[in-house]
Amino acid sequence: MDAADSGALPPELVFVDLETTGGNVALHRITEVGIVRLRADGSVEEWSSLVNPGCRIPPYIESFTGITNAMVASAPSFEDIAAEVLRRLSGAVFVAHNARFDYSFLRSEFRRLEQSFTAKVLCTVKLSRRLYPEFHRHSLDAVMERHGLQCVARHRALGDARVLLDFWTLLRGAWPQGTLAAAVCALLQARSLPPQLDPGLADELPEGPGVYRFFGEQDALLYIGKSVTLRTRVLAHFAAEHQDAKEQRLARQVRRIDWRETAGELGALLLESAWIKVQQPLLNRRLKPSAASCTLRIPAPPLAPEIVPIEALDHGQRDHCFGLFRSAKDATKALIDIARAGQLCLKLLGLEAASGSCFAYQVGKCRGACVGKEPALLHATRVQLALSSLKLQSWPFPGRVALREAAAFGLTEWHVLDDWDYLGTARDEDELAELATSTRAPRLDPDVYRILVRHIATHPRLDWQSLGRDARAASELRASVR
Repeated sequence: MDAADSGALPPELVFVDLETTGGNVALHRITEVGIVRLRADGSVEEWSSLVNPGCRIPPYIESFTGITNAMVASAPSFEDIAAEVLRRLSGAVFVAHNARFDYSFLRSEFRRLEQSFTAKVLCTVKLSRRLYPEFHRHSLDAVMERHGLQCVARHRALGDARVLLDFWTLLRGAWPQGTLAAAVCALLQARSLPPQLDPGLADELPEGPGVYRFFGEQDALLYIGKSVTLRTRVLAHFAAEHQDAKEQRLARQVRRIDWRETAGELGALLLESAWIKVQQPLLNRRLKPSAASCTLRIPAPPLAPEIVPIEALDHGQRDHCFGLFRSAKDATKALIDIARAGQLCLKLLGLEAASGSCFAYQVGKCRGACVGKEPALLHATRVQLALSSLKLQSWPFPGRVALREAAAFGLTEWHVLDDWDYLGTARDEDELAELATSTRAPRLDPDVYRILVRHIATHPRLDWQSLGRDARAASELRASVR
């Protein structure tokens, strides 16, 4: 029986802190490791090492941590120290402040080396919140200030790891052992994932936006989802109190989870839409591609609206189009509903083939355009007014553009868009150049259209750059958008 099961305090703990090139585990690397191990006999072992991340440290990270590119140039790679790190971590509870950050970075580094690393994880942020709920701030600086703790090397790995040991020592003296053990035990035993999944994933899942995928037996893709808080959304799938029958079946089937962080909600929405259409997960019902998507087009009044496949429309023909529908059946139903609400004539709309007056006129629900009582031009005007809220918007940019989205933790993405078409997302200059020169002709995707219309309407200040040739038009329009 281990400490978590018995209610006793863990016999051995390793207090860990990492410095990295940024906050995204998929993009950034470790630059320093600090480990302080508290042995069962009360002795303390300390170890730290700079790490060559194999990439440049951004200037703002250099100024924040004091670790420069020159300092890590001759440092060992993580591969060089992996065995030593693993030896010093093994057999102890992994303790860190905001532990998911440090734990996920270490697991990622070991995974690159095709090595497995798992540990019981104790987060001192969560422990502080549990023991001191009357306080709102639980950052390491706030904890140090509140308890009078000192650090001679703040934002360096070993210095911050020492503070965690000091905090633990303080807690041992401030709380009865039973109370502290109960709090630790509750945090260690918190199970958020089903037993067939690696419990370490719960600590790796990021808090920011992104898209996630669930895989089942033989790596079959089951489900794709998105969220502005990945960890909360993914774990919610497995929370018993929120599960319906469908969620329960999904939870039993999942064998593997992966995800991709995005800079913001727009990137998550666009990526989810693209992934679902291309990868066709078994359990997603929405956003699947449909060649039957169509719109209502009025060639010229007083002609009746016609149902036209979206794929058959050229760019210039969209000016007289209304609504985006999954099928011709959906378009017909929408037009009938609009006609009934506005007392429009189903016969003039091409929806009723009766001779003479339409049925709606006979029951007093048509103003008589079918019998000449209402002028055809007036009826056509009322049709356009009734459809006006569905009118397809014109592309508000001068051709192809890159829309910038930046996250608080440093990730920046450029979403390349062209006439309501999503060409892809770039994270560096090479990817942006490739998407900017793509020869793919724009195609109107109903889901992408809705995502972008909603985003533009709710974000009046957009950060974008033109990828087209008309620089003057781009400059003028950029000024108007911003």
